[in-house]
Order: sequence, then C-alpha cells, then structure tokens
Amino acid sequence: MKNRPGFVALASLLLALPFTVAAAESAASADWHAQSLGEAIGHMVLFAAVGIVAAIVGYKLFDKCTPGDLHNEIVQNKNIAAAIVAGAVILGVCIIIAAAMVG
Repeated sequence: MKNRPGFVALASLLLALPFTVAAAESAASADWHAQSLGEAIGHMVLFAAVGIVAAIVGYKLFDKCTPGDLHNEIVQNKNIAAAIVAGAVILGVCIIIAAAMVG
C-alpha cells in the first residue's frame, strides 16, 4: 500500500473516535433523551446522517485495505461476487453502527 497521509489521518481518527465519544458522554448530562417530537426527529436525522457517513467510510476503508479496486470491479467488470462482498461489508458496518447507537 502506498504511503497516504490522508489514510493515516483517517485511521487515527477512527481509532480515537470511541475515546472522544466516551469523553463527550461523561461530560454531557445524564438525560439526553428527546423531550419533544421535534427533538426526536432531530436526533433521528443526526443518527441517520452519522450512520450513513460511517457506513460509507467503512466501505471505503475496506476498499483501501484490500488489493484491487472493488468499486471498479463491480461497475466495469460487473463482478457479482465482488458486489456480494461489498454488500456484506456495508451490512456488517451498519450492524456495528446500529449496536453502537443503541448502546
């Protein structure tokens, strides 16, 4: 793999994320649950956005860690096996994100 400073920065950010979240949770008040429908919808949109971004980052990180270009293999060569692997990676990342959000 080539020396990519962006990849190293992304990896270090992903490794530091749980510690940052834990620090933010301990600093926040004990009751962060929504008090109104508007707050609940806002939290839902925020969690959905974070989940989608995390799923995309997880897919791109998997693509960078494996040999070849998974996206081009799926789009240009129409490789169904590569598409199944990509779908499994995205579902796996989404399950992890959902479990982390539930607590």
